[in-house]
Amino acid sequence: MGESQRCSVREPVNARLLAGNGLSYAYNHWIGRFPIAAIRYAFLRSYLGNWGPGCDVAIGCRFLNGRKVHLGARNFINSGCLFDGRRFHIRIASDVSIGPEAAILTLGHDPQSQTFADEGGDVEIGCRAWIAFRALILPGVRIGEGAVVAAGAVVTRNVPDYAIVAGSPARQVGERSPNLSYRLGEP
Repeated sequence: MGESQRCSVREPVNARLLAGNGLSYAYNHWIGRFPIAAIRYAFLRSYLGNWGPGCDVAIGCRFLNGRKVHLGARNFINSGCLFDGRRFHIRIASDVSIGPEAAILTLGHDPQSQTFADEGGDVEIGCRAWIAFRALILPGVRIGEGAVVAAGAVVTRNVPDYAIVAGSPARQVGERSPNLSYRLGEP
């Protein structure tokens, strides 16, 4: 069998996967770009694994399988973020602020695999964490309570509670006060 014949083998269509891809497409290309937040939120309440009270998801965010994305109360998700819930879960606690164009990935590939095997894991983000502009969180990582991920940081391993991390790969550069009491969206 020639190379082109081997690459053209197709899997049977999975109805649930097809429906999920349709929902993702609908949100990512139409509903998620709609300027009226109430319409976006109504869709997200039924599409995401959990939609906590007081959440705010800005225009232009993208979800790959929203059923595995769980948002706690009062999270603020800025514009252009990507949430990859294709196989593993993303669990975000309460009062988390995520800056514009941040990406949370749960799935990749094993670079040593001869078959290009999938590799990944759940991502968890603790209460009052702050993920800054264009931060990248890789699969299987836990961001601790009150932790700060600096702009452009690439998080490849767990971040302790109240740690401030920066760089690529992200390393601890400081500590945040553990005396946090704010609730996002409240004066």
